[in-house]
Amino acid sequence: MEKTLLVVTGPTASGKSALSLRLAKELSTEIISADSRQLYRDIPIATAAPSPQMLAEIRHHLVGTLGLDEYYSAARFEEDALALLPDIWNNSDVAIVCGGSMMYVDALTYGIDSLPDIDPDVRRRAYAIMDEGGIKAVAEELRRLDPVYWSRVDRANHKRMIHAIEVSMQAGRPYSSLLTGRRRERPFRIIRTAIGMERDELFGRINRRVDEMIADGLEEEAMRVYPMRHYNSLNTVGLKEMFAMFDGQMDRSTAIARIAKNTRVYAKKQLTWLKKSTDTIFVTPDDAFEKILRLITTS
Repeated sequence: MEKTLLVVTGPTASGKSALSLRLAKELSTEIISADSRQLYRDIPIATAAPSPQMLAEIRHHLVGTLGLDEYYSAARFEEDALALLPDIWNNSDVAIVCGGSMMYVDALTYGIDSLPDIDPDVRRRAYAIMDEGGIKAVAEELRRLDPVYWSRVDRANHKRMIHAIEVSMQAGRPYSSLLTGRRRERPFRIIRTAIGMERDELFGRINRRVDEMIADGLEEEAMRVYPMRHYNSLNTVGLKEMFAMFDGQMDRSTAIARIAKNTRVYAKKQLTWLKKSTDTIFVTPDDAFEKILRLITTS
């Protein structure tokens, strides 16, 4: 069989991890996580990281490998994942990539433009704009540094704008001038799949997951990392609402409801991203396992 990279993606709470584990067992292979937050140690509940049992059953890569203070990027993920593939293919013709960080998935399957590594001082300067002036100040600074990217970016997405600002600062030229949009040819077969389902069903799964996270100890996990809340790794749904509760900005029931709402918003963004892909094959929770196995053997 041709060496194959199987991508299992989809919105949060759609069942990617369980499906990938089942496929990995069937194919006797390993899983590379494409989740920008599961990389970090100490926050497994907030990131819905694979359980210790799952990790014991199948080897997972790029899960819990970083300290909360460490920097990571889609470019580094591309490099790290590509380096892992040959070893996985020594034992199986199929390597599985599982995760919902769409920029990571696209970086690995399509390639990513070469961007400069960001100096920590530059990163601090970029994030200080948000801390001191809020998202409006971030948008204004981006418009000054890169009006082309400012004109098309989602100006409600402060992380994307800050990233463009820090790259512009580091490179000494607009971020948009570094984006070529060219896809790279990969010397292996790629099968991109995504779990799809009706929105009401997905939102119900999200709401149940949030309840499970609370029951599993999300509040206690958030309290443990609260002193480090200024790290970018902790600027994530589930934690930032808990931090706001600790700061007295909202009560507990409001914080939990906000986690569910913000997770649903994130899922909508993931679905919007996926719909733009012309080579992603959608599967349902009911037919995913059998359909993906057929794709592998017949593609």
